[in-house]
Amino acid sequence: MTETNGNDSNDIRGLLSGSGYSEKAINYFLEKKNMGSLSDADQVSELTGTCGDTMKIYLKVEEGRIKDAKIQVLGCPGAVASAMAAIDIIKGKTLDEVQGLKDRDIFFMLEDIPVEKTHCIRLTNKTIQKAIKEYRSNNGKNAKGE
Repeated sequence: MTETNGNDSNDIRGLLSGSGYSEKAINYFLEKKNMGSLSDADQVSELTGTCGDTMKIYLKVEEGRIKDAKIQVLGCPGAVASAMAAIDIIKGKTLDEVQGLKDRDIFFMLEDIPVEKTHCIRLTNKTIQKAIKEYRSNNGKNAKGE
């Protein structure tokens, strides 16, 4: 029998798969390609969910479109995967399009996560919607996003 240190990505992949995460959701969690911050962000917003998971989103907006976005997540695999997928969805979209983002859009992008983790999708979308609302509040009519 071979011992591992518990950090092997195949071990993690197996645990997540066995818990009900799709391969796509697992990849979002492991790769974390949208994790981070933007030093030149036009909007930075933070939200903590009832579960204690916290998300901080950074938006770069040009001519009413999300030019770039990054997010920092302190939370479980469901929170990380949801956040990474959502950033892929919103990049390049207008503010109005992003404001119309539904939880199910994020779920479809992930393909599947455990039902106990659907609140992570809600937290992700609430964080994005808070950022859009705050951006528009801070930038007035220049933030139409049409």
